[in-house]
Amino acid sequence: MAEPIKLEVVTPDRMVLSTDVDIVVATGTEGEFGVLRNHIPFLATLQEGELRYRQGGKLGYMAVSGGFAEVLPHKVTVLAEAAELARDIDVDRARSARERAERRLAEAKREELDLVRAEAALRRAMIRLKVVEKAKGGE
Repeated sequence: MAEPIKLEVVTPDRMVLSTDVDIVVATGTEGEFGVLRNHIPFLATLQEGELRYRQGGKLGYMAVSGGFAEVLPHKVTVLAEAAELARDIDVDRARSARERAERRLAEAKREELDLVRAEAALRRAMIRLKVVEKAKGGE
């Protein structure tokens, strides 16, 4: 078995996660990437998406809203605008946010409001729901 790599996920408010994992997979602006221990160092810009990791045989999921990932041989640090572990996501609240975002998107198209903000809100809500569904399937 490979040696673990430290994963730290930090937002402006708090440390969301700090643990040793076998692999980290994140969604960068240039596509999805995976990191094992002793990976070559690099810095990646993250887009809204899921971040997953494996500890032993168990997968963990989180929703990440933008930010950066710093990859070092023994550590991955994610500096995110927002991040939530799947187990911490309130599904009812995420569904309500999706519905609000869908309504705003429809209004924005009709009334020429801020379409970009409405689309971003919808993406965030959809990612949160996707992460929860994957986490349920992986348990």
